[in-house]
Amino acid sequence: MNSNTSDYGNNTIPAGIKTKICRGINGLDIHYLESGNKNDNNPLVVLLHGFPELSYSWRKIILPLSKSGYHVVAPDQRGFGRTTGWDNAYVSDLSSYYQINLVKDILCFVSALGYKKAKSVIGHDSGAGVAGWASLIRPDIFESVVMMSAPFAGPPAIPFDTQQEKMPLDTAFDTISEELASLERPRKHYQHYYRTSEANSDIMKSNSGLSDFIRAYYHHKSADWKENTPFPLSAWTADQLAQMPTYYIMDLNDTMPEAVGKHMPTLEEINSCKWLTNEELEVYTSEYGRTGFQGGLNWYRSGGSTGNREKLELFSGMQIIIPAMFIAGKQDWGIYQRPGAIDKMENDICTNMSEINLVDGAGHWVQQEQPESVVNLLTKFLGSLP
Repeated sequence: MNSNTSDYGNNTIPAGIKTKICRGINGLDIHYLESGNKNDNNPLVVLLHGFPELSYSWRKIILPLSKSGYHVVAPDQRGFGRTTGWDNAYVSDLSSYYQINLVKDILCFVSALGYKKAKSVIGHDSGAGVAGWASLIRPDIFESVVMMSAPFAGPPAIPFDTQQEKMPLDTAFDTISEELASLERPRKHYQHYYRTSEANSDIMKSNSGLSDFIRAYYHHKSADWKENTPFPLSAWTADQLAQMPTYYIMDLNDTMPEAVGKHMPTLEEINSCKWLTNEELEVYTSEYGRTGFQGGLNWYRSGGSTGNREKLELFSGMQIIIPAMFIAGKQDWGIYQRPGAIDKMENDICTNMSEINLVDGAGHWVQQEQPESVVNLLTKFLGSLP
């Protein structure tokens, strides 16, 4: 089932972390990083990355967690990295990227590793969505959940009391484009941009090159960009959303490389960036240089599809009943990009939420920017579980 891939990581992965392939998983051959061994004393912990990330994004977390007594695995999810079997085209049939199938990927992966349960499923960014859905749908398999940087607001509601005048947020998301475009400074939502057929080509063919794009994107959303001083937004309206930086609410005519390129870090800032060295950046550049970004972009496209929503409506009204925790960078706008989502997660969706932790000195890439703080929070949470 497993085979080593020894050329991965540009010599930046700590000794003690293995890289493997788990074959025949819901149509995929899943590449994953691993530390610790399967035995009765080492419960399984699964780490799920977001966009534009990889299993590699957990490199600073995997080994310390395993040393605390866990068998830790971090897969490249469908559409990413060295996992194969997914379609990287701008396809019309997005059903393989529906949230239910992304959960099935992880469920089958856990089973293939020989486990009937996982101590925790921990997800960052869009991986937090998969973790949230996995814990809501299969609490018999996943004993706890940690969501990072992206609040999980639960299932879409089945239409109820349809004469109400107020439009639900789930529907309102797809009507905001005209409002944003009509602002005095015309804008657009980054998720709408990521759903376009041009987005992948814009990134892959950007004038500054792929490496500069990734560097600028990571810098712009990190605590290193000093203008990341987020605060809650009062409503899902264009004027409120437009207060967010342009990596979320873009200028109307910009591509994403153009948006983040305006905030490219200086050479001094790059050289002083200890959480993402040039050697580490090269891993992302090399992997995305091979695959492109369309697999990951298809997550955005499927998330906005009618078919995906209709399947998720089956779980309308359900809550996450297992122990839960949330971690994000204090300088991360992702906490507030959906007004009210973090409060809904804490007060309505998670019935056993332990803490909301905002880590100072971290933006969106919290487990890379402040790994020691994240490890401390995770080990404390996992250690508190039965």
